[in-house]
Amino acid sequence: MGRETKETEEKWKTRHKMVVVGPHISIITLNVNGLNSPIKRHRVAGWIKEQDPTICCLQETHLSPKDKHRLRVKGWRTILQANNEQKKAGVAILISDKVDFKAKQMKKDKEGQYIMIQGTLHQEDITLINIYAPNTGAPKFVKQLLIELKEDINNNTIIVGDLNTPLTPMDRTSRQKINKEIIELNEKLDQMDLIDTYRTLHPKTA
Repeated sequence: MGRETKETEEKWKTRHKMVVVGPHISIITLNVNGLNSPIKRHRVAGWIKEQDPTICCLQETHLSPKDKHRLRVKGWRTILQANNEQKKAGVAILISDKVDFKAKQMKKDKEGQYIMIQGTLHQEDITLINIYAPNTGAPKFVKQLLIELKEDINNNTIIVGDLNTPLTPMDRTSRQKINKEIIELNEKLDQMDLIDTYRTLHPKTA
């Protein structure tokens, strides 16, 4: 009985942590694998309009810092990007005109691997981190980034992106191994009280 109560309490805490920024936010995320083709940009813009999210996070945009205009989507005027001069990697966050968003702080890197924005959404604090981890050494990269951003991460932090990292055996392909780096990353996530929302909501779905 005590254990059941404890489990129920834990589930409630988890659910409470996940809805702390409010149920009115919908976030979509997609690795677009390059947006230099006008046809592809048109298709992605159409997809965003169809999904109609509060926030859209994109990875691997392959745009340069001068290409901000290429990501314009009607209804999503707020566009924040981190781009690489070499047109590699690249991440972007688009925020809907329908919401009252005020940016307070932004951090990003010149490699276009991540962008972090802090602000208020409908007067509630939110921290959003969009990550595109490199194909090699991804767990180490994500762990190091979390350490660097530790002071900015709180209860209202949402991390999205393409982490190129299977966190559990259920998430990996037959060729991928849960190695020491992934174990260390999971330990760091636990230490920082971060939860995998997909795995929490779908504990048995691969």
